[in-house]
Amino acid sequence: MSVNTTDRLGARAPSRSEVRRRGRGVSHARTGYLFVAPFMLVFLGLLVLPLAYAAYLSLFQERLIGGTVFAGLDNYTRALTDPRLLGGMGRVALFFLIQVPIMLAIGLLAALAIDSGLLRAAKTFRLGIFLPYAVPSVVATLMWGYLYGQDFGPFAQLAGKLSLPAPTFLSSDWMLGSIANIVTWEFTGYNMIILYAALRAVPHDLYEAAAVDGAGAIRTAWSIKIPALRPALLVCLIFSVIGSFQLFNEPQLMQRLAPSVIDSAYTPNLYAYTLAFTGQEVNYAAAVSFLLGAVIVVASYAVLFMSTRRSRS
Repeated sequence: MSVNTTDRLGARAPSRSEVRRRGRGVSHARTGYLFVAPFMLVFLGLLVLPLAYAAYLSLFQERLIGGTVFAGLDNYTRALTDPRLLGGMGRVALFFLIQVPIMLAIGLLAALAIDSGLLRAAKTFRLGIFLPYAVPSVVATLMWGYLYGQDFGPFAQLAGKLSLPAPTFLSSDWMLGSIANIVTWEFTGYNMIILYAALRAVPHDLYEAAAVDGAGAIRTAWSIKIPALRPALLVCLIFSVIGSFQLFNEPQLMQRLAPSVIDSAYTPNLYAYTLAFTGQEVNYAAAVSFLLGAVIVVASYAVLFMSTRRSRS
């Protein structure tokens, strides 16, 4: 039995049960911090500290006379007027405008086909589309590079048997489309899984109501399923923005097959990598990387803002 006491000012002192409850609350809070601590340590050590160090490096320049000197924003000014960097930015922007709509459209059609219940061997079909995502991008690029080969690739051999000129998939006119095909092959299944999972969360009452109203499969997909997929499509679109501007593995490997077509500044990520590890311009590479990150943030926010504004209207 607890006895309530009062202090000299007349306030009631906490009882023993209240003290025990407060002690358990503090103990639970400490336990929660212990569970979060491993993530925070990894987050700080592998993300925050490297970003801070890169930002620090971007403010300096390595000069023949004087060594490393503070340059302020000179590296960023140089990057904003660098024609090679701007050309790479424009190239990945064009890549995004062409490749992403095609990839999302194929993923959407595949998700709708699987969810319709009319597709035979739906599980096999779903696994077949998703399987390329499980293939590492390096392996996928090497495989498609072999298929694209003008001298030894199967497309070239087939064209030779038909007495046709070999397709020039690795030429300057076709290279961006060839890389877009590789990325589409890799990530269509990933987007399909996201969209299909969102379709499974749509209430079946809506489908029953549409069936009562006499709506067919196409009308149901257009009026119910696709509107319900807008949040999932937005997520896929933002991921695609980030992935497009960070394009690196595919052009870096294809450069060995077509060195005269893909230069060191074909994409901004490839340019920053070449500056840092080949040209030893670490400070300028850090500035280029931060500018690329700023472009990704602005582009992602623009997509999110336009989608939110359109949904409200």
